[in-house]
Amino acid sequence: MSGRPPLRAAAAGATIAILALVVLAADQFTKQLAISALPEREAVPVVGDALQWYLVYNPGAAFSFGEGVTWIFTIAMAAVAAGIVWLAATRIRSRLWAVVLGLLLGGVLGNLTDRLFRDPGFAVGHVVDFILTPWMWFWTTPAIYNVADMFIVTMMIAVAVLVLVGIGFDGRRERRAPADPASATDASTTEAPAADEGTAERPA
Repeated sequence: MSGRPPLRAAAAGATIAILALVVLAADQFTKQLAISALPEREAVPVVGDALQWYLVYNPGAAFSFGEGVTWIFTIAMAAVAAGIVWLAATRIRSRLWAVVLGLLLGGVLGNLTDRLFRDPGFAVGHVVDFILTPWMWFWTTPAIYNVADMFIVTMMIAVAVLVLVGIGFDGRRERRAPADPASATDASTTEAPAADEGTAERPA
């Protein structure tokens, strides 16, 4: 894409690891601040009604989806984290992919840490959510989320964009020539006589 050489495996892995640790630290730090400073299930206005702090402990997925099947999300997040680590070690040589997957891994690890180590127990812990934007509605409830959720959702969108524009794990953009059956047929019919003429002109 940019003419720069692909990242070495160690550089790609380091980029992903550093970004993941930064996001994980930011997520856990803000959650601890929320726990220590906010009343549970009581709205605290920040920017009028557009942005509020609202502390809850969420057994579901991002934005409170899927409550009641906490252990499934724990397994899913662990699998995603393992997949990103595997890609970092074996496939990723693109700076863009390294940044996106590093931020995504940090978000996944942020919520996975809650699942593993918070109450009510190992692998079924509830995720700390504290950001409320009442104007954002998902299903029948307004969105309540955390820093990790923001990185998970935005980086999943970024992954989709990278796939759609055809940027490979090595940073190169896939270029697909448009298929034109009519042109292929014309080319084959015009090349055949040329071969015959060449054969006819050769001395016996």
